[in-house]
Amino acid sequence: MKRPSLERLAQILHQVPARLSEFSSAEWNTPYAPGKWNKKQVIGHLIDSAVNNHQRFVRIQFEDSPVIRYAQEEWNQYSYHHLQNERLLLQTWIAHNTFLLALLQQIPEAALERTGIGGEGKPFTLAYIVDDYVDHMDHHLKQIL
Repeated sequence: MKRPSLERLAQILHQVPARLSEFSSAEWNTPYAPGKWNKKQVIGHLIDSAVNNHQRFVRIQFEDSPVIRYAQEEWNQYSYHHLQNERLLLQTWIAHNTFLLALLQQIPEAALERTGIGGEGKPFTLAYIVDDYVDHMDHHLKQIL
């Protein structure tokens, strides 16, 4: 599958890790805004997104309109991202997304029109969820960079 969103994901994986590696421990642990997550929690959220979207990317190809939702606040809280080592979180985020990029590059074009049911109970195509996944990541990375 050749899509602009996959090119963007590859570019993110090429450029962003070095920038994230520059943050001090204090910067990782300081919320990016009052009452908001810190950088570790944002990267943890992106790991949670990768894990849950991996399931979407695969299941939509063989199940009829699977319902795939996740409670992002609870995933973040009970994954204890705020207590994890920032380097471990960064390595995990890189590894998950490197794998997902390789997976997404193999999906046949015909599979992109298959549908699943998202968090709002609305159907979405696999093509949409792939694009939305990268847009969502880009949004959160801009918050912390």
